[in-house]
Amino acid sequence: MCRIGKLAVCSAMAGSFLAMADVPGVWWHGAGGLSQAYAATQPSPQPDAVGDSGLDPDYAGQAGAPQTSFPHPAEQGASPVVAIGEEEARQEAWALTLAFRHEVPVALAVSAAYKAAWVALAKQQLEQSGIVVDRPQVLVVVDRNPKVQRLCLILALPGNSADWQVIGSTRVSTGTTGRQYYYITPTGVFPNSAQRLGYRALGTKNENGIMGNGTTGMRVWDFGWQWAQKGWQPSRDKVQIRLEMHATDPVYLEQRLGHTASEGCIRIPSSLNVFIDRHGLLDAEYEQKAKVDRRFAALLRKDRVISSIAGLFVVVVDTAGYATTQPADALKNAETLHRHAMQG
Repeated sequence: MCRIGKLAVCSAMAGSFLAMADVPGVWWHGAGGLSQAYAATQPSPQPDAVGDSGLDPDYAGQAGAPQTSFPHPAEQGASPVVAIGEEEARQEAWALTLAFRHEVPVALAVSAAYKAAWVALAKQQLEQSGIVVDRPQVLVVVDRNPKVQRLCLILALPGNSADWQVIGSTRVSTGTTGRQYYYITPTGVFPNSAQRLGYRALGTKNENGIMGNGTTGMRVWDFGWQWAQKGWQPSRDKVQIRLEMHATDPVYLEQRLGHTASEGCIRIPSSLNVFIDRHGLLDAEYEQKAKVDRRFAALLRKDRVISSIAGLFVVVVDTAGYATTQPADALKNAETLHRHAMQG
């Protein structure tokens, strides 16, 4: 995306509402349906004008930057998301699966081996972050393995249930290596927090005629400043980048998804972008905030149909170091069979 101009994009989408008070905090338990076992932290404010640029060193966060804790949910007065039972959640997940097959034409099949790997690694990342799932909800799991480059929507269930449910999967592109100012997408758990107001693409083109965030109206999810390795340095030194998930140019770049290519952010197909946006799958907190802050109400789609299992977390994993029972090439075979099945 454009290196400078994020505030301008937000202003264009939110209009005069940006003059209102800043978002006071994030609602971990009330809105997200997740319990946090530690005080979550994030880096101190950085220049918001920088986005998925690979970050010029002048804008990149520096090691040792002071950090601040998020306020406790109870201090924010968040209205809790109504939790549903496991059976009802599975029915909703199946309904989303059917909708996914219809609304996301680039949908791909998921092998049992990769489902097991993604679920296991997602649980591991949640545990390492001190997060406990306490209601059924959708997780957006991204595999940054250069040989895989996939995203999978998964129904996460509380308790000891091992049978988390796949909703749908597509190719994506994460951060690449070997190019200056291109960063390796970090692994971890990243919330679509109401502490940050995302934005929508304006469909503008760069000097090469590329729409970096996709066509006008595509959603851009902002996960704040995150530590990432410099993909062009053998030492893999780290700086902070603005981690986002967004669509890409539908003509020139979307056909290349499935290979590492971005400057650090997560590129997704436009149809998947619309699907997540329309069903509010990452908007558990945004929906609550929209009731009291018109900036968030202005950002959300007017035609949205919010899922009862909406969540707020993107979990980035890497199967490169995980022993699956299938090689990555098996994914390609499964994709071919899936395309043939979809075409009848």
